[in-house]
Amino acid sequence: MNALSLFAQSYYTSPYYYDSGSAATDAATVGAILSLMVIGLVVAAAMYVVSAILIGRIFHKAGVESWKAWVPVYNGWVLLELGGQQGFWAVLALIPGVNIVSAVFMYIAMYHIGLKFGKEGAFVLLAIFLPLVWFIWLAVDDSTWEGKKHVPAKAKTPKTT
Repeated sequence: MNALSLFAQSYYTSPYYYDSGSAATDAATVGAILSLMVIGLVVAAAMYVVSAILIGRIFHKAGVESWKAWVPVYNGWVLLELGGQQGFWAVLALIPGVNIVSAVFMYIAMYHIGLKFGKEGAFVLLAIFLPLVWFIWLAVDDSTWEGKKHVPAKAKTPKTT
């Protein structure tokens, strides 16, 4: 017996050897993982669409164009500015570690947005712990924006005399 066959015999009889099973089992595992990934992507896309619709309704109440709710980072920027915070925190939220500070500024903005819709100060707790419920509540209730309406800048046209 040569050394290679001794190694092979000891490797396959070792208690640490793991036989993954048949190729059919491996294919089923890969199929299950791919199915879960597809389901996850569909759920994430559905959540994005629902949140964009709700944020768009909130923006419309505040006098902001609703299409801004569909742009991923820009909608956070506009939401921060509606709440009286600096919009650049939406971009900084993409940096690990800094995103915690950015979340604090987002919650402060949500607090001010709630006040501008005539909600109590404790309404921010809903934004912190159940943000989807917060968005639904503000989007579908009959509250009106009590703050300064956001008016887009119009292009200057030359005067004709």
